[in-house]
Amino acid sequence: MSLDQLIQQCKKNDATAQSQIYKLYASKLFSLCLKYSNSYVDAEDTLQDAFLTIFKKIEQYRHQGSFEGWMKRITINTALQKYRKEGVFDLVNENQIEDVSVEIDDDDIAIDFLLKIIQELPDRYRLVFNLYALDGYSHNDIAEMLNINVGTSKSNLARARMILKEKIENYHVNQRSQHS
Repeated sequence: MSLDQLIQQCKKNDATAQSQIYKLYASKLFSLCLKYSNSYVDAEDTLQDAFLTIFKKIEQYRHQGSFEGWMKRITINTALQKYRKEGVFDLVNENQIEDVSVEIDDDDIAIDFLLKIIQELPDRYRLVFNLYALDGYSHNDIAEMLNINVGTSKSNLARARMILKEKIENYHVNQRSQHS
């Protein structure tokens, strides 16, 4: 069955088609959930909530742009909705700080380590970092999505980069001291 046929069947609440869509996209969307979650369990909850929303709103999918892209937007919004409810951004009104770039020598750092330190970032920094650096959203988009101002988005990104840079530098120092 083609993807278009699966989507049509999902619009009729066909459980078999929903199961097939889930099997096709769950792992990709789960990795997206992990980026925006504090833990594996939290990511699993977000994935389930996202699929519930996807199947509930599948009538709204108009075959414009990719179906996967449409599902990714729903998944990101599902993850962000939780943080909006928790008020992660309510008291944040930071002055913009100097922008920091993070140099990563891919050969020296394991991807698992990078994912781990990104997940360890405080929520407000991790969310902005992921949206901007990993998913390509602009500060204007992020401000709208998170209901914060553009300056707060820029500030949170800079703070996230500062924390990551410090952790990467500490990692390199520890690696050098282990090898000497």
